[in-house]
Amino acid sequence: MTIKFSKDHEWVNAADTHAAVVGITVHAQDALGDVVFVDLPEVGKTFAQGEIAGVVESVKAAADVYMPVSGEVVEVNEALRADPALANTDPLAAGWFFKVKLSNPAELDALMDETAYGEFAANA
Repeated sequence: MTIKFSKDHEWVNAADTHAAVVGITVHAQDALGDVVFVDLPEVGKTFAQGEIAGVVESVKAAADVYMPVSGEVVEVNEALRADPALANTDPLAAGWFFKVKLSNPAELDALMDETAYGEFAANA
């Protein structure tokens, strides 16, 4: 499983060629604290890379969720909507936010790998 990371602290897993999975990073959920609400994008909506696709709210703050790659939202995580704490307990698996059909797969090349993101997050 190859996961790429954005400077906005989102991750994207494009292992499935039909739809890439997007969520927030461990660093992001650590910074936010206990997540209490997520506003997920509408299925069928198309976003450009860097656009705000949702919101995550915690007991400490609210933060925008940015689209790490351009594409169309094809599925949202209803389990996360019902239990926002999944973003804290399992941010890289069960706590995923949405799936997106990539419109420009080459955008993945500009994202960071795990090592580069770890260095970036340590200095964030």
